[in-house]
Amino acid sequence: MSKFINRLKRVSQGAPQLMGFRLAESAQDEPKILLVASLAQADIEDLTDYVAGADAGLLSIPELPSGTKTLQGLSQAIPDVPWGYRLENVSQEKIKQVVNAGCDFVVFPAARTSLAIPQDDELGKILEVEMSLSEGLLRTVDELPVDALLITEEPGKDYFLTWHHLMILRHFADLLTKPLLVSVPAKVTASELQVLWEAGMDGVIVEAGVGQPKQRLKKLRKAIDKLTFSSRHEQRKAGALLPHIGEERVIPAEEEE
Repeated sequence: MSKFINRLKRVSQGAPQLMGFRLAESAQDEPKILLVASLAQADIEDLTDYVAGADAGLLSIPELPSGTKTLQGLSQAIPDVPWGYRLENVSQEKIKQVVNAGCDFVVFPAARTSLAIPQDDELGKILEVEMSLSEGLLRTVDELPVDALLITEEPGKDYFLTWHHLMILRHFADLLTKPLLVSVPAKVTASELQVLWEAGMDGVIVEAGVGQPKQRLKKLRKAIDKLTFSSRHEQRKAGALLPHIGEERVIPAEEEE
């Protein structure tokens, strides 16, 4: 299985109740929300400093020949970080090139990606949908052969998280049992990530690289580790799709005259 998807599912399902001091201690070390560094280019000086603290990296280079070569180089240069690739308008042959380059997972938009993505357990598959997705379509996602869902919104110049975003994300979490990720502004704070965790998000995609300060994700990870995250997934995920059954109304029969 994909390394990143495996870790994402552990975070989503919650740490199991383990016996023994050492096992319980290792469970507490598991991060409560995962950070994914999104890179629009990879020819960056001191690239390691930009992705330090991230649980995974996501490459978003549209030109596949150079993109797959870069992906292969990143997998070798920073082997401790699982690398993914954002697919868009690509053929089946080009998808194979990405997989052969050492890709751990792929992110692909629902409306612009062929069904030809390999259906094997080695490649993680994350479906990208917009926050405006209708509830009818949203209810079908749990039945699709994908591992997780990425929720995005077209970012503006002054994009920031609002209460409206929070309401939408909670709605997604209430309807789905798959692990959920969301794209967030580069200047997101640890306290905002704690709120997203409470809303049911398992990971976030954060822009890194050119235009962003070095060690940004590393400092964010340290700030997150100092916060107290509640164990909310056992209740929310387990009952996400269970229908509500109300009390049966008993209609008394009319007495005959």
